[in-house]
Amino acid sequence: MDLQRIKYFLALSVELHYWKTAGKVNITQSALSRQIQSLESELGLQLFERNKRNVKLTPAGKFLKEKWEVELSELEYIHQFAKQLHLGERGTITIAHPDSISASIMPDILAKITEAFPQLQIKLVQVLYENQLEFLKNYKIDLAITRDITSEPGIMSKKIYTDHLALVVPLEHPFKRFEDLSAEKLRQQKFILPTNDGGSSYSEIIQALFKSYNFVPDVFLHSEFGSTIIALVRKGLGIAILPDSYMHHQSPGLRFIPLPFKTDLLINWRADDHNPVLANILKLVFGD
Repeated sequence: MDLQRIKYFLALSVELHYWKTAGKVNITQSALSRQIQSLESELGLQLFERNKRNVKLTPAGKFLKEKWEVELSELEYIHQFAKQLHLGERGTITIAHPDSISASIMPDILAKITEAFPQLQIKLVQVLYENQLEFLKNYKIDLAITRDITSEPGIMSKKIYTDHLALVVPLEHPFKRFEDLSAEKLRQQKFILPTNDGGSSYSEIIQALFKSYNFVPDVFLHSEFGSTIIALVRKGLGIAILPDSYMHHQSPGLRFIPLPFKTDLLINWRADDHNPVLANILKLVFGD
């Protein structure tokens, strides 16, 4: 059934006047009459009662008017929805990110995305270091924001931000500033550190810091979760080295002492992924 003929029928069912309706739908009165007659012939029923003065809907015409108005609105919604999917304005994207940026750059990134694409659904997850590439390659996540450089085939990476590392201590701790640190004093401390993942460039940066002081730390505990490390430091169980972005996490009772070591943040995605949603977000984040 021709959708345009249904639209002509609905327009005429409102105006009940051929000449006025023809003007509104931009066709001639005779062409409109032929379209309505063709629709009636296709349906095998009469839609309008006509005489020289009046046009009115038949009972069948009234019934179809009520039904088709609803159906047409739904079809237009479906078409618009599909168009937004095609353009990457709708859909769902899953982003993995480290806990450290939950209160620093992540809110800004999400604010940009939601302002540009208000119909987009976003899922935020946190994935262990050893699972990040597997989840990305297996389409369990669409973007991975990490502190680790990858040379994995099929994965694209680009830097978006740089943090400094910080020594995290309780407020009452004798370390007040960077100049208070020395190899001798650091040897006396118990450290609570992120899990030392083999091959992690982020772990290598932390180890480079210890090497610069020429000592091996006394590590009391390892954890994948920065928020846990912060809670343990606040409890006085040790001191930690974390990205300074944790300062945005509202951490009373702690002091963050900036260190001269940097840690980059990178966005990773599948090189062969042609999802328009992904393309839109990458363009938005990088401003390309």
